[in-house]
Amino acid sequence: MTRFFAEVHQELTRRILPFWSGLRDDVRGGYVGKVDYDLIRHPEADKGCILNSRILWFFSEAYLLLKDEALLGEARHAYEMLKRMTDQQNGGVYWSLHADGTVADATKHTYNQAFAIYALSAYFRAGKNPYALERAKVLFRMIEDKCRDAGGYLEAFTADWRPESNEKLSENGVMATRTMNTLLHVMEGYTGLYQVWSDPELKARLYEILDIWESKIYNKEKRRQEVFFDHEYHSLIDLHSFGHDIETSWLTEKTLEALDDPALTARIRPRLLEMADHTWHAAFTDHGFANECERGVVNQKRIWWVQAEALMGFLNAWEKTGETRYWDAMLSQWNYIRDVMTDKRTNSEWFWYVNEDGTPGSDEPIVEPWKCPYHNGRMCIEVLRRGMKEEAK
Repeated sequence: MTRFFAEVHQELTRRILPFWSGLRDDVRGGYVGKVDYDLIRHPEADKGCILNSRILWFFSEAYLLLKDEALLGEARHAYEMLKRMTDQQNGGVYWSLHADGTVADATKHTYNQAFAIYALSAYFRAGKNPYALERAKVLFRMIEDKCRDAGGYLEAFTADWRPESNEKLSENGVMATRTMNTLLHVMEGYTGLYQVWSDPELKARLYEILDIWESKIYNKEKRRQEVFFDHEYHSLIDLHSFGHDIETSWLTEKTLEALDDPALTARIRPRLLEMADHTWHAAFTDHGFANECERGVVNQKRIWWVQAEALMGFLNAWEKTGETRYWDAMLSQWNYIRDVMTDKRTNSEWFWYVNEDGTPGSDEPIVEPWKCPYHNGRMCIEVLRRGMKEEAK
């Protein structure tokens, strides 16, 4: 166990943190928005607001773990960029900016607002900046006012908050009115905010989200989540997203811990463990974790974020059940990540994906608006925090 935690610490401090710190853009603000597979940096690339929010969250949480003032400085730099990404007239956070700071894509997406809340809440915990907390509260009220209806949360909007089609969070040939992914990360953002602001309405929304998840998103018969929905929560496609299921299986525990409601935990946790068990059977091998299964056909690509979430899901399942198969699966995932998923080239990080045979996917960049330090950085931070708790016992 000691060796495992030492290796994860090294991954965080010697690869992931230096890589992202090295992308700081002191000329245009924020961080470089694209690094291609050949490790060529593109400072002229658009800067995605999700990417920037995730960078802000990552450096804030890394500072809270490691207490390195330089990391708080990186978080502060990302925070200043997030302020520029905010629509001062209509409220909310844009989808992306051009490198010169002008708006590239003015879409207001619920998913994007949620990640900004998540990041601002973490930054408040790290830097105690009261304006960051106030910005998070404003975005919470914006989501509740603009991005939901009686049935739950909607997806995409124009700059002035008129509904628009949801290309950004729709995939696999469908156009979704509601998605599992947006609901999951609204829950995540709200949970982060609830850690620093115990507002009764915010608490009520977390309960409501879990009710929607249990009654609309989770498929009890198939022991998995449905992914894309119409307005009435009819599933649009036979799709099992292995990565999202294993991520949800542990990330929802954070919400249960925050709410501290034993009856709620007793109701929801068995569903989370069902998903961990199902993915263990359906997606896990000793050479990584498969991506998804669409209409019975498994996509065997090993996606960077899926590998990180699988490790965390198995670690969480082991903590909750004590079953050694989950501990063994977690260590197997780590060995795969360490040996195959990480890019050993100088000044790189993780590949976007590798094929089933272990060859890296050279058609995808190392950094782009979705490729960020959120999943793999969070994995390292969570593992090290749990390791510290074990040592303290």
